[in-house]
Amino acid sequence: MHVLILGGTTEARRLAELLHGTPGLRLTSSLAGRVAAPRLPPGEVRVGGFGGTEGLTAWLREHAADVLVDATHPFAGTMSFHAAEAAADARVPLLALRRPGWVPVPGDRWREVDSLAEAAAALPGLGRRVFLTTGRMGLAAFADLPADLWFLVRSVDAPEPPYPARTEVLLDRGPFTLDGERDLLRRHRIDVVVTKDSGGAATAPKLTAAREAGVPVVVVRRPPAPEGVPVVPTPEDAVTWLLAHPGHRLPPG
Repeated sequence: MHVLILGGTTEARRLAELLHGTPGLRLTSSLAGRVAAPRLPPGEVRVGGFGGTEGLTAWLREHAADVLVDATHPFAGTMSFHAAEAAADARVPLLALRRPGWVPVPGDRWREVDSLAEAAAALPGLGRRVFLTTGRMGLAAFADLPADLWFLVRSVDAPEPPYPARTEVLLDRGPFTLDGERDLLRRHRIDVVVTKDSGGAATAPKLTAAREAGVPVVVVRRPPAPEGVPVVPTPEDAVTWLLAHPGHRLPPG
């Protein structure tokens, strides 16, 4: 059984690690190529886009893929819809591996919005020293905000303009610790945090640190996802689903 994993996430890499070496299974992981030095999963790896739905459909057919796993980032909405359309066109079963979103708890001061533009519009009046943890893409939404706002931007790779004039860039990669996030908020005198609802544990400590410090958090809600696609929350659940699939020639275990 040939499985194509649309990856680039922690969960995708973990799924590849769990499946690597399984008898009767061939594994290919696809990375978008947006990170300069990604952590490569085991098994076959391809890097770069497919060329939209038609390109992905052609790849699935050409490489005789039996199952497609969408393990992309929760905010890679366009790719998820391409995956659903391509899987239907190529008549290949599709499984979505999607980490659960974050849920506010007592003490959180969240303001939920639907886009980066709405997040930017919400900032004036909330704080003046902003911890921006939405990645290096989309910073243009914050570029024209008042000059009295200062931004700490954390990303894996250095962002490219446009971005706010008063910006300090912190190059770092999760997972992050609670002690580290507490220190970061205190050291940079952060009084408002902006994040996407990425979910998962790797970057969640910032939410706890913000709650402890009484710092408000602007949370960008997830974009819509394709309907009618089976969804599992963890790599382990994905393994169970895949090994029970009729295309797998050996029984689980």
